[in-house]
Amino acid sequence: MAIGDLGARLRRAIRGPGRRAAVRPLRSAFAVAALLAPMVMMAGTPAAAQGVVRSVYGDWQIRCETPPGAQKEQCALMQSVTAEDRPNVGLTVIVLKTADGKSRLMRVVAPLGILLPSGLGLKIDNNDVGRAGFVKCLPNGCIAEITMDDNLINELRNGHTSTFIIFQPPEEGIGFPMSLKGFGEGYDHLP
Repeated sequence: MAIGDLGARLRRAIRGPGRRAAVRPLRSAFAVAALLAPMVMMAGTPAAAQGVVRSVYGDWQIRCETPPGAQKEQCALMQSVTAEDRPNVGLTVIVLKTADGKSRLMRVVAPLGILLPSGLGLKIDNNDVGRAGFVKCLPNGCIAEITMDDNLINELRNGHTSTFIIFQPPEEGIGFPMSLKGFGEGYDHLP
């Protein structure tokens, strides 16, 4: 699903103080378990959620695992954040190349209880990039999937901060700032 124009509603929803969630990187053992849960999306079974950190690039990690029945390891570039003022609200971004090497995907795992029709908004360094719809919900969260083109990859590579926006009530956007430090180098090392 390609990202399109955010529109006036999204811009209104994320303006002003108090609308942006303060975030902190996940660091605890609980956080590591939360990081592994989205790997289920890549492999399709809970037993496969054993991704191993292969390398770290700035604020991004490359995690790899071999899904059951697969011939080779699948790796993803990942980062997770949680809202400081809402410890039960977090977001995980997973960037991967498909097994056939033809597509590059960004999967964003948002918490349950969000407003699905509003989709997921994305800003890079305060520039509206677009919005993506949610494709499915799993026990660990709802997933928005974006097919990444060269323009989006370059914006992420050259940006400083991305902000992912989710909605709980329709009029309140919650922004999750996420560092892009190390994204380009990590992406370049992604198998």
